[in-house]
Amino acid sequence: MTDRTENIVLPEDLAAMVGLLDAAELLPEAVALREHSYDLLDVKPGDTVVDVGAGTGRALAELAGRGVHAIGVEPAEPIRALGRARHPEVDFRAGVAEKLPVADGEVVGYRADKVFHELTDPSAAMREATRVLAPDGRIVLLGQDWDTIIIDAGDAALTRRIVHSRADAVRQPRIARGYRNLLLDAGFREASLEVRTGVFTGSLMLAMLTGFAQGAHAAGAITRSEADAWIDEQRDRAATDRLLLALPIFIATGRRTR
Repeated sequence: MTDRTENIVLPEDLAAMVGLLDAAELLPEAVALREHSYDLLDVKPGDTVVDVGAGTGRALAELAGRGVHAIGVEPAEPIRALGRARHPEVDFRAGVAEKLPVADGEVVGYRADKVFHELTDPSAAMREATRVLAPDGRIVLLGQDWDTIIIDAGDAALTRRIVHSRADAVRQPRIARGYRNLLLDAGFREASLEVRTGVFTGSLMLAMLTGFAQGAHAAGAITRSEADAWIDEQRDRAATDRLLLALPIFIATGRRTR
């Protein structure tokens, strides 16, 4: 069988990001979180849902495996192309959260995983969610709180500056803690919020931590020597199985009013 993905050529930086995300999506914590989100959608075989910010389509394929018709909305054309090559059976569409290529009331489930922190206007995305959902349709929002990332390191003050600098580089770093209020403001009922903390001790997270420190240096939050020393410590921790990264993930659910 021909591998459809072999003809998809991504820019080097994008290919590296996709590779890291692919590996992260296979972590047991990530798998369990996705499965939980599918359960919260409360859909049955034959139902139609939209996955906003679908990426390369792993969630779409998993939902399809449950007998659900999943529409994946993804703004990046190279990522859509890779997703279509990997999962030709699913329905990929070009679009953004603020303007979904979905008809009024077309879906009974709406899922957005780690999307809203990138949005300029989350309220516009909520209006779109309300538009495309059928009455009584379920919404599930997932995302990390960028200001409360936990990293074990010897210099707590330096680590705090690195974490806050990374948060400051995000459009909506604290949006996840406000998910329930977003749902209430948009008129959803049965709005609820929970948090699950992913605890990661493997070396896979080293690339992310290195990026945090390098970004903090580029932003002027820490010096070059501070960045190098902090990265060296994290490398040593990874090499000796002492690395620790904890990510609080907020999960909000609600039901569209009739």
